[in-house]
Amino acid sequence: MSEPSPAATVPGSPAAPTGVIHDIGYRHYEGRRLGRGASLAALTLHSLRGLFGLGRTARAKIMPFLLAGVMMLPAVVSIAIMVVVKQQGVAYPTFAVAMQAVLAVFLAAQAPYLVAPDLRFRVLPLYLSRPVTRADYITAKLAAMAIAMFLLLALPITVTYIGELLVDLPGPPHTKEYFAALAGAVVFAVLLACVGVAIASFTPRRGLGVAAVIAVYLLASGISVVLVGVLMSVSRDSAAAWAWLVNPFFLVDCLQVWLFGTTPNNDVGYPPDIGGPVALAAIVALIALSVTALVLRYRKAAAS
Repeated sequence: MSEPSPAATVPGSPAAPTGVIHDIGYRHYEGRRLGRGASLAALTLHSLRGLFGLGRTARAKIMPFLLAGVMMLPAVVSIAIMVVVKQQGVAYPTFAVAMQAVLAVFLAAQAPYLVAPDLRFRVLPLYLSRPVTRADYITAKLAAMAIAMFLLLALPITVTYIGELLVDLPGPPHTKEYFAALAGAVVFAVLLACVGVAIASFTPRRGLGVAAVIAVYLLASGISVVLVGVLMSVSRDSAAAWAWLVNPFFLVDCLQVWLFGTTPNNDVGYPPDIGGPVALAAIVALIALSVTALVLRYRKAAAS
């Protein structure tokens, strides 16, 4: 039997095998190409799931579901009042203003989740390397936040309305107020989402984003309350009616009163005649300003 040659057995020699290439083959993708629309929908759904902690750790689910449970408390109380007293509980257009602190906390806690990680870890160029554009990315984030805010408002309002129909209170159901409250919920959701995400996008740190959003809400509501108190103390009720509009929640409530004739959720009402158009113009201006800020912020982030 012949001995193997030294060249075939010595490691590192030219004849010694150093690796094996497996020809596993590559094939072109032959499935359906869905395009930008599907990418936009997927990013929106992924962001919306993340806002409620779905697909994340158990810890991430605590805050959104806890706040959602708190939002359901007025619905439970209202249905109990209907059953026991046979009267309407919390009026439908009152839900958002009455629960504004809970909505503000949810916005402050979750808006930074949408934008801060991508900014901090500089992964935005990876999104933009696909058919997703910068406008698609911004649209998906805003849509997810707006849908989440709308669900927080619409669910307790709808549960209360179903309870009213089942209890069968004396007189006709408050259907007009219910749909007015849903329309108002859409405006609340869009306005709060745009403002909250825009504020949160200016820092890659989630903690700072949370503090910034909640600080803006506290500042706006605090200024509004102080101005109203001061003006009413000197009998300037007409000026106090304008001071309520500093708070974005009362700003949308003023629009609801103007469009649907609902009852104001403050003590003195809102400015008559031009109060509604001014509120509408202010809401549109805030949304446009927030979207512009987001576009400029992500133009800079995509270039870095």
